Amino acid sequence: MTHSDYHKGEQPLLELRGIQKTFPNGTVALKGVDFAAYAGTVHGLLGANGAGKSTLINVLSASYGSSGGTMLWKGAEVAFSAPLEANKAGIATIHQNIPLVPTLSVLENVFLWKEKGWRRTAEDVATFAALCEDVGYSVRPDTLVEDLSIGARQMVCILQALSLGADLIVMDEPTASLAKEEREIVYSTVRRLASQGKGIIFVSHFLDEIVALTDELTVLRDGRTVMSARTNDVGESEIAEAIAGKTVNALEHLRHQRGTIRDEVVLEVRDLASPEGLEKTDLTVRAGEVVGIAGLLGSGRSELVHAIFGSDKQATGEVRFDGRLMARSPRKSVKAGMALVPEDRDQQAIVPVFEIWRNNSLPYLDKTAKWGWLLQNDVEMQWADKAIETLKIKTDSPETLVTELSGGNAQKVTITRWLFGDVKLLILDEPTAGIDVGAKADILSLVREMAAQGVAVIIISSEFEEILSVSDRVLVMRDGEVVAERDAADTSDHELILLASGKSETHEQTTSDTGVPTEERLHHA
Repeated sequence: MTHSDYHKGEQPLLELRGIQKTFPNGTVALKGVDFAAYAGTVHGLLGANGAGKSTLINVLSASYGSSGGTMLWKGAEVAFSAPLEANKAGIATIHQNIPLVPTLSVLENVFLWKEKGWRRTAEDVATFAALCEDVGYSVRPDTLVEDLSIGARQMVCILQALSLGADLIVMDEPTASLAKEEREIVYSTVRRLASQGKGIIFVSHFLDEIVALTDELTVLRDGRTVMSARTNDVGESEIAEAIAGKTVNALEHLRHQRGTIRDEVVLEVRDLASPEGLEKTDLTVRAGEVVGIAGLLGSGRSELVHAIFGSDKQATGEVRFDGRLMARSPRKSVKAGMALVPEDRDQQAIVPVFEIWRNNSLPYLDKTAKWGWLLQNDVEMQWADKAIETLKIKTDSPETLVTELSGGNAQKVTITRWLFGDVKLLILDEPTAGIDVGAKADILSLVREMAAQGVAVIIISSEFEEILSVSDRVLVMRDGEVVAERDAADTSDHELILLASGKSETHEQTTSDTGVPTEERLHHA
């Protein structure tokens, strides 16, 4: 059934037909997406990491141009050339990173888009007061944004979107970083805006809030629309299956390579916590064991591994590695035998202006140095050749700049750089995000090979089927804490999605874990 069937000929605010997007490096992010959003309707957009959600949002908000397909706004075909053009037409996008200026006031941020800049006028003050009344939210206009909570900043973004005169508001993961109380403020605002006739596109990984809050939903997988339905017409199990899709056959063989766990305890964590979003956590990992961490955006996955690695200076608790109490120092962690492949490859893992061979040897320059100071390029080149062979990096030469590689091959460089030291614990944060199935299989096969050699591995992935294919044990995180532990052989990606979303297949609540009563769902269509 299509969206037009639900709305009986009603014209959508926004309609996307066969939208495609291919990036210059050859990555195909969208492969013909169909989507429609209507006035007075909350439309949920879901999908796993890499499904195409963010790319679709960037296309409809004109941050990216599409590579094909048609976009209609209020029935007329459009091709916005810039975000401001989309804003003026009535489409406002609230991006996940909350793009406000912290040193300016609330009022100045709300009207920052105006050509006059942020000069305060009596008209702006009056408009601001009216906007606050419309959404049922109060905040002092002269408060600096840097003094606000994350939830309050999210509300300022909503006020800014409304000040643009938006008819359609796109919210990209608006509750991912919010406390439960702050989430409820956003839910209430979404309900109120929809009741006033605004169209809302609500992007979220949390099934419970999608089911409770939205009228319709669309699920993307691998750049395509795989589900388009009224929320009342589908159950959480169906949604979870649509998000997960079928297991990648290329990874099936990895399940048979388990059984490499040794008695030796490599990592022991006790009461590890951080104000950055991690509750007290205990964890033990043995040599040859692969522990998967499953969780949705904002669940505390990355915060846990950065606290373990020592890059979070505010963390408290104990990290014992190889029997020794560790100081909070990434340099000391590397020296002791820990390795971290961070989620943000471009900012934290590679030097874009360096070639493959320079990037590859960065963690262990001391091992290539003769007399402790004279670097030996021939050794670095040998390492690079071995890295290229080991992970099948597609390149003509180790002299190739990392920026000239595809995303998958650049990601391989961030992993192979750790092959040449005495690594006892390898931590991988989203190592396969945004790369093709073949590259994923190469990386995950290497994980099992390293485990067979006695290396302990912690792997984070939003693709739960990948976690199951490569892990011995899985921890599920939500709201900064471990909420479940499963033997990888005894669970499924379907169950993990439900657990990470705060739901149990055998336990339905009249009030969801987000605090959104199910009987208060909005159904305007």
